[in-house]
Amino acid sequence: MFSLERLLDRVRGLPRPPRYWVAYSGGLDSTVLLHALVLLRDHLQAPLSAIHLDHGLHADSTEWAAHCRRQCDILGVHLVDCRLDISRQRGVSLEAQARTARLEAFRRILGEDELLLTAQHRDDQAETLLLQLLRGSGLSGLAAMPTLSSLGNGYMARPLLGFSRKDLRVFARDRRLRWIEDPSNAETGFDRNYLRHRVLPIIAERWPAYAETLSRSARHCAEAQGLIDHLAHDDLEAVHGRASGTLSVSALRQAQPALCRALLRRWIRQQGFPVPDSRRLDQVLRTVLPARVDADPVVEWSGVQIRRYRDDLYVMTPLPPIPPSETALDWIEGVELVLPPRLGKLRRYESSESAVRALSSSHWQVRFGVPGARCALASSELRKSLKKHFQEVGVPPWLRPFLPMVYVEGELAWVGGIGSCRRLGAQGMIQPVWLEADLPALGSLLCNPPG
Repeated sequence: MFSLERLLDRVRGLPRPPRYWVAYSGGLDSTVLLHALVLLRDHLQAPLSAIHLDHGLHADSTEWAAHCRRQCDILGVHLVDCRLDISRQRGVSLEAQARTARLEAFRRILGEDELLLTAQHRDDQAETLLLQLLRGSGLSGLAAMPTLSSLGNGYMARPLLGFSRKDLRVFARDRRLRWIEDPSNAETGFDRNYLRHRVLPIIAERWPAYAETLSRSARHCAEAQGLIDHLAHDDLEAVHGRASGTLSVSALRQAQPALCRALLRRWIRQQGFPVPDSRRLDQVLRTVLPARVDADPVVEWSGVQIRRYRDDLYVMTPLPPIPPSETALDWIEGVELVLPPRLGKLRRYESSESAVRALSSSHWQVRFGVPGARCALASSELRKSLKKHFQEVGVPPWLRPFLPMVYVEGELAWVGGIGSCRRLGAQGMIQPVWLEADLPALGSLLCNPPG
């Protein structure tokens, strides 16, 4: 039975944050959670806010966002609402894309140690466990939805997992709450809805308490996975790669397959990404780890890629489209040049008046992926191909096409991740700096401004 007292006990059992956020869709479950927490607001000892994400997937989504704003105004709850941009990806279900977009939005909004409360309940937990079983998931998947997990700079918690959908509906009707009924919840073309409307009613005829018992099984799986994670934590330190946030391919290949999978799952979660299914993990073991050193294997799932370079294994967001090699950006005026999407900007620092004069009288242009480019670094007389320079400093091949190349009077003068060529040194110490790029695995390739 749902009650304010039981909910308060569950919330008090969570880490005490500087702010509580409620993921408020406007549906029944999140409406109950938000109203109940408003009634408990004096006992929370931290401010209460709400987040509404408009997926833009339904014709009425704008009206739903307006409903949520009105309700929060009535309740006196600060609301942050934003519209998600979900572009269809071939081979990825719309459900998975929406889930990835939601988590990314929550990560951006959550502040340090803040707590996001979501409204999944016991029936949702049972459905998730069955779906994971049907997908052939391992323990991590069968643990279904944890009560508490890290998310961005804060945490995500599910305080309603001990209550049923029926409990929440009774509370909502008794309080005469208003909520949104999303018609897509009745569409059995979605896996979860098919399970909910077609399969589980039959199971309930034979096993009425199925939701409680399946939720208990999910807790057992979560405890077992927690033990595995604890044991894998120390081993993870022994297999870290040379680059920040990477794992050593050679060290992973020496581990037993079961341990290797546990290390990969732990590492992927630690880097803030969703763990893939067993099939894709096996693909990493079969195709990425044993690949040739000069190969470029990739394993992908919703919004995530695993790549390798030399002995380092990377987990990352997908790379953006490669700028065409014919791209040529004239750097005519000003000290900053905005680069293509996700590649940030370049800023020029001049150390003297002579540098300013040289800058104003020279033609500067930025290009990408110019084949056969060569240069001699300012500290060396030896002229070498960029490929050689990239190999020496350890720039992965899949990152090289995104590195800006600065040409002065038609001659290569500076390369992101490499530095200045002799041609730029002759311009009176004009130093480009690469800033604000949103590319995975860049690390130290982004320079810091002088001083």
